Amino acid sequence: MPMRLLRAAMLASVLPFATVHGQGTLADYQRADSISARLNPLFVGMPSTPEWLGATSRFWYRTSVTGGSRWHVVDAATLAKAALFDHERLAVAVSAVTGATFTGTSLPFTVSTANVRVAVDVASLTFNRDSSGYRCDLVVYACARTGPAIAAAPAPAPAPGARDGNGATAPVRAPNGTSEALVVNYNIAVRTVGATEPIMLSYDGMEGDAYTLSSIRWSPDSKKLAAFRVRSGYRRMIPYIESSPTDQVQPKLTTRLYEKPGDPRDRQLPALFAVESKQQFRLDPALLPHAYDLRRPQWRADSRAFTFEYNERGHQRYQVLEMHATTGAARVLIDEREATFVSNYSTVWRQDVNDGADMLWMSERDGWKHLWLYDGITGRVKNQVTKGAWVVRGVDTVDAPKRQIYFRASGMYAGKDPYLIHAYRINFDGTGLVALTQGDGTHTLSWSPSREYYVDTWSRVDQPPVMELRRARDQSKLVELERTDVTLAEQSGWRRPEVFAAKGRDGTTDIWGLIVRPTQFDPAKKYPVIEYIYAGPHDHFVPKVFSAQGSMQALAELGFIVVQMDGMGTAQRSKAFHNVAWKNIADAGFPDRILWHQAAAAQYASYDITRVGIYGTSAGGQNSTGALLFHPEFYKVAVSAAGCHDNRMDKISWNEQWMGYPVGPEYAASSNVDHASSLQGHLLLVVGEMDTNVDPQSTMQVINALVKANKQYDFLFLPGEGHTSGGTYGNRARNDYFVRHLLGRVPPDWNQLAQSGARVPGTVPGDDLYSADWLDVPSAEGPVRAEEIWR
Repeated sequence: MPMRLLRAAMLASVLPFATVHGQGTLADYQRADSISARLNPLFVGMPSTPEWLGATSRFWYRTSVTGGSRWHVVDAATLAKAALFDHERLAVAVSAVTGATFTGTSLPFTVSTANVRVAVDVASLTFNRDSSGYRCDLVVYACARTGPAIAAAPAPAPAPGARDGNGATAPVRAPNGTSEALVVNYNIAVRTVGATEPIMLSYDGMEGDAYTLSSIRWSPDSKKLAAFRVRSGYRRMIPYIESSPTDQVQPKLTTRLYEKPGDPRDRQLPALFAVESKQQFRLDPALLPHAYDLRRPQWRADSRAFTFEYNERGHQRYQVLEMHATTGAARVLIDEREATFVSNYSTVWRQDVNDGADMLWMSERDGWKHLWLYDGITGRVKNQVTKGAWVVRGVDTVDAPKRQIYFRASGMYAGKDPYLIHAYRINFDGTGLVALTQGDGTHTLSWSPSREYYVDTWSRVDQPPVMELRRARDQSKLVELERTDVTLAEQSGWRRPEVFAAKGRDGTTDIWGLIVRPTQFDPAKKYPVIEYIYAGPHDHFVPKVFSAQGSMQALAELGFIVVQMDGMGTAQRSKAFHNVAWKNIADAGFPDRILWHQAAAAQYASYDITRVGIYGTSAGGQNSTGALLFHPEFYKVAVSAAGCHDNRMDKISWNEQWMGYPVGPEYAASSNVDHASSLQGHLLLVVGEMDTNVDPQSTMQVINALVKANKQYDFLFLPGEGHTSGGTYGNRARNDYFVRHLLGRVPPDWNQLAQSGARVPGTVPGDDLYSADWLDVPSAEGPVRAEEIWR
């Protein structure tokens, strides 16, 4: 490239945002490079999560300031606020002990208590740096190395049946500490701790139909135990060829256990054993006619019975059962049934109160996710606790003595974004609903140990965080601790994301999303639109809390308007809204999404609805390819990474829940493989050869179908990579693809630039434009790792 252009591009990487600009030029790439790193320091007063000091009324937290951070300590009782320590003196002490140079605003602490812990009396703190731990005296300001890095928390006790360090299975010890249970020759046995000869309690276990150590649960009185006998289902193994292993020249072949829709499942049957009498009670299999799995065996505190949960295959029925410890009789306490799916089977919430005399249960039986109170003795509903056209998002605390529930909910305020989370308290009988939060945003509460006070931090994507201290007894605001200032960012050219709502396919339901524009946005220009899609039915995905929205903002910098919305079929709205996904993953809310785009284009002349691209990873990979197959009249370009392109090829749990069981014609109707011949537009498929989340062959089968249909496509194969959009290389390929096919420009010649010695965007660790962060933020409330949501 001409040297003058290279100089201009390099200059653009250090000048303010509103300098050199275009659409898809090298200058745009350079400006987009590390935009979060450039924006985040301009948000002043961003607070961290508060950390309470022991059982006191004091807490500490960090805020962002120009050049770094400041640390504060607050006494909720007196409202006194001060610096947590002398920042400059501590910087000198930390610099001396570590050999590095720090200032009062650049101390090497993070907000995580795994990195820094403050003593209750604020006389000292400990922190980790690299692999070492340090302690600093905050009275004399002297620091010393204490040894290896300090562990975040004590190692958790091994779970029942966990493997010990030698690979052997560890017996499950009884509460009295003198007995332990183990599995011998596929059967349950007990012995005195320290003894070698076990006493057999069962003889019906056998290879392929054996009792499992991990299922053993002792009764609190140590006189009984419950366990599951498991008959093995189909053990589907899928092959992986690692083409370029790091430890040898030749490829490696490995296999992985991976159940797929329709595969025969393990059958679990509960049994109960009286240790002293060696009596065994087996549950009648007829009570569990077609189990997907059994969950959470849990003893009553008085050892009279244990409960467990039964999830029926197809996820349309979910039960709580109880097995009596003396008679072995079983009964159903809660029977949840749905014509479509039990939405929350994977995150079922239930809490027993007063040793099961009452049971609190979350259900969507009235069309909205709400709390219900059951009589644990009769199994009958006492009353519905929460009610209305809004959804409970989670329960934080149950105060059994006061018979009160502290919970989070969204959608209670008409005309507001229905996904914003507020906090509430309510009585068991459904009376006394109290709102604990007020600001128009998503709220996170941090309670004092005495529960006399709480810190309420709230924000929206277009509202920087506010931190308030409130008194619990009357919810009054005692003091506003922080209000984030984004003036510097706005002066640099950054603009807040726009929250945008438009009517969905029914003409009445609002579809909510956001619009991100480039920092050099010119309303007189036309901008192609790129939609980020993740339409998994297990949650909603449009961000609802404030951040730089770095990935979307970086992509916008290349000359696009970048958007995201939650269409019908996603969660956290009404059951009817959610049911759109039932046996219809291909829908992906597209009828709502297209109407949303059209409404935005009608409002903004700069919104070019004739050039719309779409991209996504995992479920979003399936959705983005589906956009070109099922809606080619609207979407023109798609980049699809790690896609589950045929739900018959993907994991059993996620797909049977939304697509149903047994496997029916609906699977083919939603398949990108079966509809590959409908492809129009430009499609880039991306897959990692070692993806253990979604079978990589799902992408290869799409390619096979495209070839057979004589369709043109582009393909990026990532040797050795797992479930990813491709990291630095893959995300740069994605952005180049949109520049080429939506802007009609030739992307920079990265090979030539690298050869010339110029810095290539995305080649420095941490450059957010090319980081694989789309898998880390699949939830609208904050970072959640992909494996936590299965996709």
